[in-house]
Amino acid sequence: MNDTSSPTNLPEAVRYELRLYVAGQTPKSRAAFANLKHICETHLAGQYRIEIIDLLKTPQLAAGDQILAVPTLVRRLPEPIKKIIGDLSNEERVLVGLDVQPMEA
Repeated sequence: MNDTSSPTNLPEAVRYELRLYVAGQTPKSRAAFANLKHICETHLAGQYRIEIIDLLKTPQLAAGDQILAVPTLVRRLPEPIKKIIGDLSNEERVLVGLDVQPMEA
């Protein structure tokens, strides 16, 4: 998992700005990132940006999005802000939480 930079101007194609809050490189953190990456590639290809925030390195960032548990996914854009807590293994729950329509097979 690599942190991504936070550009002030997102490319036009980026419609979903997502932050995944984790606490270190735990199996649950890695699973949440892998699950999120799979869901985004499947249903939001080319329309998303994921920022990983490791609260062991930068705990002060938890206050900004009111993070109480990890892993937590925060959809910052499009508004309104939405949060999903857990390893993101339930794809249907994540899609509903992000308000994303599943891609047809």
